Amino acid sequence: MSDYIRPSWDEYFMEVCEAISKRATCDRGRSGCVIAKDKQILVTGYVGAPPGLPHCDEAGHQFKTMIHEDGHESQHCVRTVHAEQNAICQAAKRGVSLEGATLYCRMTPCRTCCMLIISCGITRIVCERKYHAGAESEEMFKMAGITLEYKFEEVQEYEKQ
Repeated sequence: MSDYIRPSWDEYFMEVCEAISKRATCDRGRSGCVIAKDKQILVTGYVGAPPGLPHCDEAGHQFKTMIHEDGHESQHCVRTVHAEQNAICQAAKRGVSLEGATLYCRMTPCRTCCMLIISCGITRIVCERKYHAGAESEEMFKMAGITLEYKFEEVQEYEKQ
């Protein structure tokens, strides 16, 4: 008899998500995304520049300054498309419906990803950790009736600042 314990479906898809993140091309937050339904992977995505455009790993980051409501400023790299956005684009390119699916990702999706997730009919999200600016997304998911779960309740730290 083996002591091996099979991973749950959520653990399995999160492990696949981690493997996919290794293709990401921005070292500030290499992340991946899996969208699954009925225990099957529908599409995947990772952080990267659109096809034909230079990646952060090749050309460096493309920072833009963001001024927040409270007046503080932060720098954001805008060269890449988020993993969640790339996965949703893959579904659109391949004609795959995401209605009723579960999305697996590294941290709380940003506001833009949140709106796309709500619009395409995904009903559940499983995140490894929280996003430091994820409160608005959390509220929008709640309003839309989308289940949001975290593996860890801590905030995701970026690999590089």
